[in-house]
Amino acid sequence: MSEYKKIENAKAELVCTLEGEDWEKAKKTAFRKLASKVEIKGFRKGQAPKNLVNKYINNQEVLLDAAESLAQKTLDEAIKEHRLTLIDRPELKVDEMQDDKCVLTFTCPVLPDVKLGDYKKLKYKVEKVKVEDKEINDEVAKSLDRKADLELKEEGEVEDGDTVVIDFEGFIDDVPFDGGKADNHELVIGSNTFIPGFEDQLVGMKTEEEKDIMVDFPEDYHAEELKGKPARFHVTVHEIKKKVLPEYNDEFVKELKIDDVETVEAYESYIRKNIEQRKQDQATQDAENKLIDDLAGIVEVDIPEVMVESELQSMVQNYETRLMQQGISLSQFLQLTGQTVDGLKDSMREDAIKRVKINLGLAEIVKQENVEVTADDVSAEYDRMAELYGLTSEELHKYVPEDTLLDDLKLQKALDLLKNLK
Repeated sequence: MSEYKKIENAKAELVCTLEGEDWEKAKKTAFRKLASKVEIKGFRKGQAPKNLVNKYINNQEVLLDAAESLAQKTLDEAIKEHRLTLIDRPELKVDEMQDDKCVLTFTCPVLPDVKLGDYKKLKYKVEKVKVEDKEINDEVAKSLDRKADLELKEEGEVEDGDTVVIDFEGFIDDVPFDGGKADNHELVIGSNTFIPGFEDQLVGMKTEEEKDIMVDFPEDYHAEELKGKPARFHVTVHEIKKKVLPEYNDEFVKELKIDDVETVEAYESYIRKNIEQRKQDQATQDAENKLIDDLAGIVEVDIPEVMVESELQSMVQNYETRLMQQGISLSQFLQLTGQTVDGLKDSMREDAIKRVKINLGLAEIVKQENVEVTADDVSAEYDRMAELYGLTSEELHKYVPEDTLLDDLKLQKALDLLKNLK
């Protein structure tokens, strides 16, 4: 038997009474456990008569052991009975402990009270998209550029878009600096891979021409000793190569080896569909983001710090995963940027608070609209995620608990409900 009482925002009490058959069984089990440790002269350990063992065992120890053995089960049942969501570990206090009953009080951090505005007035509108001819032409130009050949210029000067092969050596106050020299370096003019102003000053040079180029290192340059410094680069141009684009025709399209696309007309139709889909996906995402932002604007809640910290921890873990996909560890990233984990969390805090607020708003909609998730919904989501990550549904269960997935699906259904309000 349990009683629920809200004692303040995001905190509640569960008062649970242990009695009857379960309490008697727990006491007997506790007694046997303690008795097995008692040593009495003349008897093998744990084999002495009960009436004799009673003299060596404190009844309060039996009751306490019995209470501890039932505490977790009792808490789980009370949470289920009162449909609570705990956001942190509860505190346990034993209020009464007698032979016939035991009263446990759990002080539970729970979801905070949420005041939700009129969410039914929120608007979800996906803007219609249009593909301009210029977008198609630009995409065609990129395809041609990717298939372009480089042809050596026997005569002529360096022009924007050309590829040059150069030797260069950099000096600061006429003293060479580390990393400022290279031979036969290939550089695309206009790629902006060098210090600002460097590539521009190569334009107009001829093969085997030498020249001093004057530039200033940016103030935010990665090498501390070079930030903001004026530098001179002595440059020699060895080769100038111009880009020669292939002819745009059906043969070019066939070489791209796109299924069912073999003509210029079909290729441009293919490009149009891809651009349209990409823009439509972005428009849908933009509409969802606006809806979520609008929802956050009508949610009033005093968010417990433990929920913010939990969200921050999750965000840092996700950030670490993305870094690892790029081949860098979180510790390496922090070292390179001069940050700490706490500093990273501080930069994420505002976003974390917003995320928690949105989830609480959606959870309140779940409650008000009686949103339900079926076993088929859960099974289908496991199958979808398993296919996405290349796992079996059974393997995915090890990584994603069903309760977590169930909560996520409820929030998603609440968001879908918002999208479909008229």
